Amino acid sequence: MRFRTQAVYIKRMAAGAVVAAAALLFAAGLASCSDGGSSGGEATNSDGGSTDKTLTVAMELAYPPFETRDEAGDAYGISPAFMQRFTDEYGYDLVIENTAFDGLIPALQTGKADAVMSSITITDEREAEVDFTDPYAVAQLAILANAQSGIGSIDDLNQSDKTVAVKTGSTGDVYATSHLTNATIVRLADESACVTEVVQGRADGFLYDQLTIYRNNQANPDTTTAVFIPFQDPEYWGIAVQSGDDELRTQFNEFIAQCKQDGTFDELTQEFLADEKAAFDDLGFRWFFDFDEEGGSADAGAGTAGDAGAGADGDASAVDAPAEDAA
Repeated sequence: MRFRTQAVYIKRMAAGAVVAAAALLFAAGLASCSDGGSSGGEATNSDGGSTDKTLTVAMELAYPPFETRDEAGDAYGISPAFMQRFTDEYGYDLVIENTAFDGLIPALQTGKADAVMSSITITDEREAEVDFTDPYAVAQLAILANAQSGIGSIDDLNQSDKTVAVKTGSTGDVYATSHLTNATIVRLADESACVTEVVQGRADGFLYDQLTIYRNNQANPDTTTAVFIPFQDPEYWGIAVQSGDDELRTQFNEFIAQCKQDGTFDELTQEFLADEKAAFDDLGFRWFFDFDEEGGSADAGAGTAGDAGAGADGDASAVDAPAEDAA
């Protein structure tokens, strides 16, 4: 079964709101004809439920298969599927707002969104601005290197003659700024542009999460190599909510814990990332949803993606415009 937040679903809610508004106007007209009676009412959606429980979630729909669009242009992927299950469980109507990455946290701060789920890493800096749930996924940075660059480790990038491409605001950007002080750092708006810099030889390396690096190396095997030798601690992804929204954060934490126990994350993996999971297993990498200390060491798997070439098909078609956070 494919889980998605479809535009038709959102449109259906919008149509219900129009009907509800008309009903309210009609009720107000009746009330105005009565002897001083007050008008009142509650807008409902097309299912008869209260629109007071709409949950607006901001995502950057440019990081397949976590946050992306399907052929019809509807929100699609692991995060929309997770949110659809959450809102079904807790009785919300789901609205997904496609938001540029640098606008995600501001959307929370200005009240334009109730939550952010966009493969965003929990950091101290972000926790000073918003509240985060418990982690729902774990990731590790890696390097997509130009095949002619001679890059075999993170230290090879920290040289005065090397150029490093990073997505602005990502944790790759943060790491490069702090640790690759000898290199030239090129900051770009999305990771597809960073990949192009590496493929065309204008950058020696690109720092991002292992999945993005693996998929782009599979898509560009002749011009890139993937370096998976760990150079920092694992990163944990969380759902961000407005500061002080303890009720919503508690609901998310309850649901995340439930999903870790009932196999929901395994189902989402099978639906969206079966080939990549096989490749990660071959490489010995810790999987995104593996919080079992016994399974999948985050420090394992030094080497290149070519070592796992027979382990997965690597859906390169989804690589042309990914734009997550790895952030």
